[in-house]
Amino acid sequence: MADDMPVDGQVLTDDLDTLLAILPETLRSQLLAHPQRTQLIEVVLDLGRYPEARFPKQADFLAQVPITREDLDYCIQRVGHFSGDNRAGIERTLHRISAMRNRQGVIIGLTCRVGRAVFGTTSMIRDLVDSGRSILLLGRPGVGKTTALREIARVLADDLLKRVVIIDTSNEIAGDGDVPHPAIGRARRMQVAQPELQHQVMIEAVENHMPEVIVIDEIGTELEALAARTIAERGVQLIGTAHGNQIENLIKNPTLSDLVGGIQSVTLGDDEARRRGSQKSVLERKAPPTFEIAVEMLERNRWVVHDEVAATVDHLLRGRMPTPQVRTLSDNGEVDITRPPAQAPLPELPKVVPLGWQTAGQMLPVPTRTEPSEIAPETHHFQTLLDASWSQELGLSASAGPNGEDLPLHIYPYAVSRSQLDQVVRTLNLPIVLTQDLEHADVVLALRSHLKNHSKLRHMAKNRQLPIHTIKASTIPQIARGLRRLLNMEEPGTPEIADMRMFTSSSEDDEIEALEEARLAVEQIVIPQGQPVELLPRSASVRKMQHELIEHYRLQSQSFGEEPNRRLRIYPA
Repeated sequence: MADDMPVDGQVLTDDLDTLLAILPETLRSQLLAHPQRTQLIEVVLDLGRYPEARFPKQADFLAQVPITREDLDYCIQRVGHFSGDNRAGIERTLHRISAMRNRQGVIIGLTCRVGRAVFGTTSMIRDLVDSGRSILLLGRPGVGKTTALREIARVLADDLLKRVVIIDTSNEIAGDGDVPHPAIGRARRMQVAQPELQHQVMIEAVENHMPEVIVIDEIGTELEALAARTIAERGVQLIGTAHGNQIENLIKNPTLSDLVGGIQSVTLGDDEARRRGSQKSVLERKAPPTFEIAVEMLERNRWVVHDEVAATVDHLLRGRMPTPQVRTLSDNGEVDITRPPAQAPLPELPKVVPLGWQTAGQMLPVPTRTEPSEIAPETHHFQTLLDASWSQELGLSASAGPNGEDLPLHIYPYAVSRSQLDQVVRTLNLPIVLTQDLEHADVVLALRSHLKNHSKLRHMAKNRQLPIHTIKASTIPQIARGLRRLLNMEEPGTPEIADMRMFTSSSEDDEIEALEEARLAVEQIVIPQGQPVELLPRSASVRKMQHELIEHYRLQSQSFGEEPNRRLRIYPA
């Protein structure tokens, strides 16, 4: 069987016969006769189980006889030494054999992964490779990160004539043995004796061998991330991969967040928080990113390119949606580059006729609380446009949270299935972050039956002025309906979701009434008509709540008058 073959305009070398040679004869003959052998991904051999061959869209048993200890020993004797990460290779090939051990350290399973050198994969990002900037590749296992890394190293060394050093921890990039595989071209390879010392070898490569480019596979520890930053600060181009499917995974990973600049919590002043329309405590990027370009490898022929990682991270931390490049490789080898379309400008906001409100200097009637279904259609339409206009100004993809919070909305779940919540958020692509810290939450989503007996949670939420929304059951439809309502995305006719009014006392009714008064004043007088409004006299604690609500609208308010007639005046922006 030929080792070289064209695949979608690319040349693929897999040395498959060499891998099959380590398998017992019965399994080897089955694979040689298999119609999809050229697409083989890996062979799995587990003690006492049927041997399995895995392909892109299926998995087949190679025999109906379980694997024995003799079968495993036959394979082990024909591969190289298993290192500290339980990986071995076959000399002068790119295949990887990974071992599973029992508690006594005896090998009881093998995963024989096919290693392929694919020439031509860099056409998707050839312009980025030529730019001299550091590139980070992200993607799920098996999507081709190491294959792309190997080809980038060859292009840099052979085509661009740069001094390239590969840090080959598991001998997966350049193959097993002392002589590297020809797929890396003129690039040099440094092997790592112990995986936990990879960061030391990275620094040693820069200090001893004067590379222009360092290639690293699987940056996974904080020490390796720090070593990568040190290398980048010395002016060396970095090409690497990291654990994670998307750049958001790195932001949330404290171990690897330094690769994209690191994340720190910053407390803003009142004026700055009001200008941003955000909470006073926000997350910001700590330093310039180690890697200036990030590539999310969604599929082998479809990659998402963040050509300015710093800007992408800043957008994500502010709840905005970045606009990366989407690069696809067609069957004829042409690269198509697109960007998500920008949001169209919103129409001018309509003027809403005041519902009996009066301007500053006059007392206002106490508004009555209404259910969402009772709100006039034109008022609801105005609120929808208002939320959308602020979202556009802030660069958000959806309207603000239930109290005007900046997105993404941080939800503290109580007695609600975390896995189902994650599934709904991913499926509906909602701007929501789940948190286990009540201090960082914008709202509590709870199961109604459990909340009745949890007075402590209700008390803590009240002290932090966190709204509590409840759902009847921890089911996908109920969770989806509850989350959409929190984001003001509910559809007409959606049943009402129970709130906390069943648990509120008369004083809490007064607080809700006062907040409703402030909200209606802002939405029906201050914003549409640009006029100041005075509210009814309230207690100091209730006025404080009104002040905070008005800050969410990015407006200013001031208390005036003497007790017990001290009240708020709201000013237009």
